Amino acid sequence: MNARSMRPGRRTTASLAALLTATSSLLLAGCAGAGGQDGGAKSVNVLMVNNPQMLDLQKLTNKYFTKKTGIKVNYTVLPENDVRDKISQEFTSQAGTYDVASISNFEAPIYGKNGWLAPLNDTVAKDGSFRQTDILPSIQEGLMGEDGKLYAEPFYGESSFLMYRKDVFKAAGLTMPEHPTWKQVADLAAKADGARPGMKGICLRGMPGWGEVFAPLTTVVNTYGGTWFTKDWKAQVNGRGFTEATKLYVDLVREHGEPGAAQAGFAECLASFQQGKTAMWYDATSAAGLLESKDSAVSGKVGYVAAPVNKTKSSGWLYSWAWGIQKASKRQDSAAQFVAWASSREYEELVGAKLGWARVPAGKRASTYANPDYQKTAASFYMATQNAIATADPRNPGLQPRPTVGVQFVDIPEFPDLGTKVSQYIASAIAGRTSVTSALDKGQELAEDVAAKYRKD
Repeated sequence: MNARSMRPGRRTTASLAALLTATSSLLLAGCAGAGGQDGGAKSVNVLMVNNPQMLDLQKLTNKYFTKKTGIKVNYTVLPENDVRDKISQEFTSQAGTYDVASISNFEAPIYGKNGWLAPLNDTVAKDGSFRQTDILPSIQEGLMGEDGKLYAEPFYGESSFLMYRKDVFKAAGLTMPEHPTWKQVADLAAKADGARPGMKGICLRGMPGWGEVFAPLTTVVNTYGGTWFTKDWKAQVNGRGFTEATKLYVDLVREHGEPGAAQAGFAECLASFQQGKTAMWYDATSAAGLLESKDSAVSGKVGYVAAPVNKTKSSGWLYSWAWGIQKASKRQDSAAQFVAWASSREYEELVGAKLGWARVPAGKRASTYANPDYQKTAASFYMATQNAIATADPRNPGLQPRPTVGVQFVDIPEFPDLGTKVSQYIASAIAGRTSVTSALDKGQELAEDVAAKYRKD
């Protein structure tokens, strides 16, 4: 069955806009390039997340894209939660302020369905030099709509795995299994806690946001037999599997996790791990390139193993940060040229040559994993990343059938609001202000309201 055929019916554009739009009066604080946008045809306004790979792109653009094409790129760069809100506002309203935005395999099919994205089949995908067939099938499929059209091109793809300090484990006499269970991880976190002065056992995201704490936590829920919704749209947020997984996660990060975990997301855990403050980190496979880059303090000291499991054989997520072109953009040609460059094999080779192959935004092209230069530099993690992406199953990520596709998200327009609200309760439990039971009971009420919209009673 095609993954997209499992999607439920979509709401109207107006209701989607209301569901997806969040209040964000402070979003422009800290923007990079927000005030320098050029309305000319030879310019592109790009709204993107502040992940390190994106910042590399920003640094390389003028010299290697603008100089060649004459197209000026004006970047607005925001933290993950903020950029999601801003993109939601921009695309649902079709304001046309931004031509290109960093979206994901969650937004692409939904936005495409509602006419908010320009299909790329006849632009980027038809460019022979782009090598569309080189894109990994599982990554490309996630960026397509029910109509079979391609609505975004991947900048990088990822799954999730467990990262650990090999030197710390060796000194402490600890052994990491190639396929650990969450019980083993919890035991190792307890033993690694304090292995060096100020070092905690593990870093796990606790920051509110459907793409923050619930990215890793939902994979734990899946492998513990839980789910957000059953196939017939019955909410299960306070069900047994969801509860067991959340209690393990909350207890683990409270007892052996990083200080201030309730406000720690990907960026904070990356910094904590690179600075030697944590012995383990469960998160995105894309982090490995940053850890192994030539300017990283932990390069060569990190081991990479499969995402921890409980009842399933694998549990890694499947995700891609990708480029979508707003349908309302008046600079379609320039936008398509930018996307073709930013997602190209040539751009990866540029990063390899200028910044080091470990920093290449990988996880999207088969040719990357066949490249000897990449294999040599990424020897410690590229096979683990390949395996994680290959074993991630967005159709069947848990123990029971699901009503939609998605490993770490539920592929419906209501999920960003639902996931973010429930994540706030989880963060409160991590901070010790409420119990897991209370947090999930509140989450169940919200999930039941969403389920009622889809359930055919």
